[in-house]
Amino acid sequence: MSECNHDCGSCSAECSSRRPDPSEFLEALNPESSVKKVIGIVSGKGGVGKSLVTSMLAVSMNRKGLRTGILDADITGPSIPTAFGIDTSQGVAVTPDGKLMIPAKSLEGVEIMSSNLLLDHNTDPVIWRGPVIAGAVKQFWSETLWQDIDYMFVDMPPGTGDVPLTVFQSLPVDGIIIVTSPQELVSMIVTKAVNMAKKMDIPIIGVVENMSYLQCPDCGKKISVFGESHIDEVAKENGIKVLAQLPIDPKISQMVDAGRVEYLELPWLEGAVEAIQKL
Repeated sequence: MSECNHDCGSCSAECSSRRPDPSEFLEALNPESSVKKVIGIVSGKGGVGKSLVTSMLAVSMNRKGLRTGILDADITGPSIPTAFGIDTSQGVAVTPDGKLMIPAKSLEGVEIMSSNLLLDHNTDPVIWRGPVIAGAVKQFWSETLWQDIDYMFVDMPPGTGDVPLTVFQSLPVDGIIIVTSPQELVSMIVTKAVNMAKKMDIPIIGVVENMSYLQCPDCGKKISVFGESHIDEVAKENGIKVLAQLPIDPKISQMVDAGRVEYLELPWLEGAVEAIQKL
């Protein structure tokens, strides 16, 4: 490249000068905040329990004495505050200088920032276009006072669109966990998420299968309500680990609907927690 005239606009050569540095896109955390690790929770499709897994992981890490936070990046379908029983009618508090938002805090100390905290009523729809939604995610990261957070969990909307792309480019994501469910489409769904992460150079911690089975309360037999799971084969094909398989349990939905996700027993997530701590 000794003949390079540094005019990239008239040149078709592939060289290091043309390749953007990924760090250039990172959104700076405000100087008053500190976040050590950022974990993205993703899914290839909706309805698989991504927000539930996000909440459970945050609770599990919090129980280990680690300071945890949740950035609810599912802007148009936020459910995190409800799971933690947070009263959204109070809105979002701000620092005395009015420059930073203060995240809501659950009864057990999990810090949460969600679009539902900004609405007059939690049933109000968020009717925003993609760029505005992506901008809100960046603001939740850079304009929120995240103090001494050990693990930040980012609950992303399903798919591979604007918001996942914004999170992967703008936040220093240390790894992602893919959430899925047992059905015939699982291979395609997981592979899409895996391929996006690889293209963005984001480490994949592993996959969690939700609604994996129903355990009979009388005999203890595991019943595959949605068909036999293929998650082990899919994980092997994609070179990733199966971190957990969560059961269908009415108690889980009852506790979440009541805003008491922090008081669930969560033995299934021990492997996932161990994998996160090894990052």
